[in-house]
Amino acid sequence: MQNKPQVSQHYDASAASYQTRYDRAFMHDPSMRYPANYFRLQLLLNAFINKGLKRVIEVGVGEGTPLATLAKTGVDVWGFDISEPMIACSKDRMREHGLNPDQIGYGDIQDPVTYAHFLRGGQFDGLMAMGVMPHVTNDDSVLENMAGLVRPGGSVFIEFRNKLFSLFTFNRMTKSFILDDLLRDVAPELKEKVATDLESRLRMDMPPVRTRVDQSNAPGYDQILSKFHNPFEVAELFKRHGFVDIQLRWYHYHPAMPYLAAEDPSLFREEALALEHEASNWRGYFLCSAFVVEAVKRL
Repeated sequence: MQNKPQVSQHYDASAASYQTRYDRAFMHDPSMRYPANYFRLQLLLNAFINKGLKRVIEVGVGEGTPLATLAKTGVDVWGFDISEPMIACSKDRMREHGLNPDQIGYGDIQDPVTYAHFLRGGQFDGLMAMGVMPHVTNDDSVLENMAGLVRPGGSVFIEFRNKLFSLFTFNRMTKSFILDDLLRDVAPELKEKVATDLESRLRMDMPPVRTRVDQSNAPGYDQILSKFHNPFEVAELFKRHGFVDIQLRWYHYHPAMPYLAAEDPSLFREEALALEHEASNWRGYFLCSAFVVEAVKRL
């Protein structure tokens, strides 16, 4: 990772409280962080059970909740991370559930030497990587490395931040997407006119820039490499690296522009919860801030 020390510092500082992002006890409490990770875990759990995957590795284990939850279904779980505090939390989670903490360790998906020992038992039936792709500089290299961890016919579940969501936010991210992506090749003098017009219409003060993790000195999420991805381009990325049966699984729905949440937090929260896992898949392209790509490695 180009700014790997910063990424590590960010997640090091987040390790102690990260588990709350999966806690359904806070689901209906608008004063707490929205439990998007809980819904992401539901998507993963259902897919793993339906496919009958027996041996799974996670790239970026975090504090270990997803792996521990999968292990309850009988899956043999392994994983690695670049954050030592996250690794320690994940090992503790394994011990709490009577699992082998030695199946968790250090590894950087951009450097195969660091995780080669995880392949001693052969390639895995499945791989998941949540919160990894926003922080890597070379998508092709990383996806190729991930493919190397999975047997032919095995499945991957990889999360991305949704760039198209910016069209719905009506904030500074909307401006960035229109100028940098949609109008990328338009003459600078015309783009300047568009920028001026957009700034008069959008909430340019939103979302607030996250410079620090809570009260620590660790860099906030907006101070590290944290890319968005276009779901249309992501599908092509997976095809280039030998994946088939590519499906997009949407989560973290927004029932209105995010800056309106403060006007009625309870209503915003309840309507967001009602949208999760809706049957109409196309709305996820615009209403969801994140998605998981489920794909199969070609035989």
